[in-house]
Amino acid sequence: MELPKRAGDKSIPVELEAGKNYAWCTCGLSENQPLCDGKHRGTGMSPNVFTAEKTETKNLCACKATKNGPFCDGSHR
Repeated sequence: MELPKRAGDKSIPVELEAGKNYAWCTCGLSENQPLCDGKHRGTGMSPNVFTAEKTETKNLCACKATKNGPFCDGSHR
């Protein structure tokens, strides 16, 4: 299987909490998209861990083609 696997054709809105850490799935295998559930183990890939700067809803990438991970940049179009 070629990774990353495309996990969707549009962004996924996620409510982020200021100061909280999140792990964005980069492999596309997580069943908890767009966040990591550990399915990457053994693939050589790892999640993109980030800290939310403020409490807000942000669109996270599901297609895994963004150049601004974890945030959607419209690459799915």
